Amino acid sequence: MGWAGRAGDMPARSRRAPRDLDPDRRMETAAAGWQALGTWVHVVVTGDGDAAAAQRAVEALLDAVDRACSRFRDDSELGALNRAEGRWLEVSPLLLEALEAGLWAAATTGGAVDPTVGRALRTAGYDRDFAAVPSSGAPTAMRHEPVPGWRAVELDRAPGRARLAPGVEVDLGSTAKALAADRAAPAARAAARASGALVSLGGDIAVAGRPPGNGWPVLVAEDCSMPVDAEGEVVLIADGGLATSSTRARRWTRGGVELHHIIDPATGAPARGPWRTATAAAESCLAANAAATAAIVMGARAADWLEERGLPARLVGTDGSVVTVGGWPEER
Repeated sequence: MGWAGRAGDMPARSRRAPRDLDPDRRMETAAAGWQALGTWVHVVVTGDGDAAAAQRAVEALLDAVDRACSRFRDDSELGALNRAEGRWLEVSPLLLEALEAGLWAAATTGGAVDPTVGRALRTAGYDRDFAAVPSSGAPTAMRHEPVPGWRAVELDRAPGRARLAPGVEVDLGSTAKALAADRAAPAARAAARASGALVSLGGDIAVAGRPPGNGWPVLVAEDCSMPVDAEGEVVLIADGGLATSSTRARRWTRGGVELHHIIDPATGAPARGPWRTATAAAESCLAANAAATAAIVMGARAADWLEERGLPARLVGTDGSVVTVGGWPEER
C-alpha cells in the first residue's frame, strides 16, 4: 500500500507539497470551532457554504467515531473489544474501518505506528480523556517492553468481527482521529453545500472540494489550541491532508519523570529521539498522520525514510532546529 486516499487503496506519493503563502491573496470563508474527541475541532467552508450545517454534520460523525473508537468510554465498541479476552466480537463497519486504518498505518511504517500501545499508554497514566489526566503523580508501574504488535489484531471482514490476542489493548486515538478528518471534510462540504471545506481535528487536517484561491492557508504549530492568526509558518494545501505529531502537546509527569503520548512500540515507553514535532503532508490525513507519528518514533532515520517516500515534511528538533524534506516549502 502507498500513501493516500482510503486505507487499502493508496497511491505511492503525495500529489502535491504544501506551498508558500501569497500574503496578498484574499479569500472569503465561514468557520465554526468547538471541542470533541478530547481536542479542538475547526471546520471552514468556502464563503458560499453554510458553516452551521457543516458543523452539525461533523458533530454527528465525530459522535459516531467516539462511540466506536474511544478507549475511555465504558460503552464504546473498542472498550468492549479490549475487554473481550481473546474472543471474537461483532463490530460496526465504522470500528472495522478504524481498525483497518490502524493496521494499515502499522504495516506501512514497519511497526513504528502500532495500535497495540493501549496498555503501555494506560500504565503510563494516560487512562482517561487527557483533560482529566493529572499533570503529576506517583511513579507508574509501566514496564518498558515491546508492545504486542499489530499482528495480534485479527479482522474477519465478511461477517464484520474482530479479535485481539489475550491481554492486548488497542488504542486508535491517532489514526482514528485522522480517519475521521478524512471522512469529515467531504461530509462538511456536502452539508454546507460549499465548493470546498477544511476540517482540523487537533491539527489533523483534511480538505475536500475546491480550495479558496490556490490553497487553504494552514498555520504549522506544535500546539493545536493556538489561534489561527498566531505567529508562525503558514503553508497552503489544495488537496489531501496535513498532520502534526508532537511530544510537546500531551505531557505529564509520574514520579518526577516526564512522559508523553507517543509510544515507541519497540520499547513500550514514550519515544525518545531527536524530534519534538513532525508535520507531514500526504494524499490523506490518515497517511500524513502515520508519517508524522512514525517520524517521531523513528528518530534519526526519519528524514531519509520520508524523503524516500516523497513525503513533504517539517521536523523540529528538541533544540528547536528545523529540518525540511520531500519538497516542503522554504520558510519565509
